[in-house]
Amino acid sequence: MPQFEFSLSRPTELGRLAGMVTSASFSDALDAIAEQADAVEGDTLEIGVQGFPPARFELVISSPDGAITWRPTTKKAA
Repeated sequence: MPQFEFSLSRPTELGRLAGMVTSASFSDALDAIAEQADAVEGDTLEIGVQGFPPARFELVISSPDGAITWRPTTKKAA
């Protein structure tokens, strides 16, 4: 199973949580991180596998029942 390295932060904090998750799929890794880290809307996730640049996502609430979705995002220029 692949190991995904990740870093999760909030707009008001830097580097809130970082680590590694082993999961059968990328989708399962995103779900596990959201659950275990108590992620909230607006959190930013950088996630990837060793040897490749990480992908960036922002957590959004996608429906009235509270289902979450990670929306791809790009890094803003300084």
